[in-house]
Amino acid sequence: MEDLRKWAASPRRKPLVVTGARQVGKTWLVLEFGRRCFDAVAHVTFLDNEVMKSVFAGSLEPDRLLAAISAYTGTDASNGKTLVFLDEIQECPRAIASLKRFCEDRPDVPVVAAGSLLGVAMNRSSSARDESKRVSWPVGKVDYLDMHPMTFREFVEAVGQPQLARLLRSDSLELASAMGEKYDDLLRTYLFTGGMPEAVQAYLDTNLLAESRKVQLRLLRDYEFDFSKHVAAPADSERIREVWRSVPTQVSRESGINKFAYSKVRAGGRGREYRDAVSWLVDAGLVTRVSRVSRPGIPLRAHADERSFKLFLLDVGLLGAAYGPDQEIVLNGDALYAQGKGAYAEQYVCQQLVAGNACVPYYWSADGRTEKGEVDFVYECRGKVVPLEVKSDENVRSRSLAKFAKEFGIERCQRLSLRGYRDEGWLVNLPLFAANVLPAAL
Repeated sequence: MEDLRKWAASPRRKPLVVTGARQVGKTWLVLEFGRRCFDAVAHVTFLDNEVMKSVFAGSLEPDRLLAAISAYTGTDASNGKTLVFLDEIQECPRAIASLKRFCEDRPDVPVVAAGSLLGVAMNRSSSARDESKRVSWPVGKVDYLDMHPMTFREFVEAVGQPQLARLLRSDSLELASAMGEKYDDLLRTYLFTGGMPEAVQAYLDTNLLAESRKVQLRLLRDYEFDFSKHVAAPADSERIREVWRSVPTQVSRESGINKFAYSKVRAGGRGREYRDAVSWLVDAGLVTRVSRVSRPGIPLRAHADERSFKLFLLDVGLLGAAYGPDQEIVLNGDALYAQGKGAYAEQYVCQQLVAGNACVPYYWSADGRTEKGEVDFVYECRGKVVPLEVKSDENVRSRSLAKFAKEFGIERCQRLSLRGYRDEGWLVNLPLFAANVLPAAL
């Protein structure tokens, strides 16, 4: 909401594109923003809306479009005090193209567009034979806001603990560590409910974890239905489904370095069969791709080995629903952290890095032939490379991390574990519940 307010007040404001996977709360957020900050909201959704699709099939002259939007929504969309909200915009490629004209000809009109599969729409447009399905992306003419499932800090606030949420800052880590038992209990609950808004709301309404799980199972099914809806060839849809179902089991493999293996999707599976399916899931925001880096150079992207990568689901609660543990595990001390060789802990940390800190995570591993070792995550912060190790039990020995730091001359490393805050100079240990403060804790 704060980002939306800043966008609205900016003198260099462009049409805003809000992206994110289905059901992360895009529509609710934009409508609530419009209710709070504007006189009215002209809400047009393009899902099964042939009337407005036909409007955008004609001239994209902004005044013409605003007149039609005003008539359709019963608002004055051109007065600058009404938020124009183009929802599910991926269903209307011409509406995407219109954002360029709004930027150039009517910058005074606040326009927000939202869509769940915009990345897919962009990448499939160049190969589309049907001219109406091609997307002319307004390069340089739009601003962006990426939405993700709720972070742990947001979850703590949502369950009625705003004071605890405010303590999750880099300058309050010692005090937060002293209250570790409260945070640990909340974190175990979050690892089960995850951050999908409807799943969290179901838990808040009933105080029953089982109600949260019902929502998660339905979302997993809904996502699979989306595959066949948005992919033309049945064979492509099936490959996406196979990769999607494989991610939870690959995250939780019990041996070896857990990079994604095509051969684990299906016996004999090859990259040429499943590479596009992986890209589709990444573009849809349903999985996060964490690539291996060969060395910790700036920028990390220049040292990425795109052939070796891990995949994580968009939400730790969905991982649990796909993976299977029931609510009794949540109530049984630290047993949840041990499930699947720390799969929950790594999934949770990846989620906080991406959503809470806007980081692009990588990982490092030795070549496996002459040397062994792995660092769970590596990210950039203020022009430096930061290696991060995730420990899901009381064993906090960090041999791979120490070796990595020595070999590449890294002065400052981080570790997340079930222990409290401790600064050892070369290594800062943070409580697992404080993953959202990672960059600030350097």
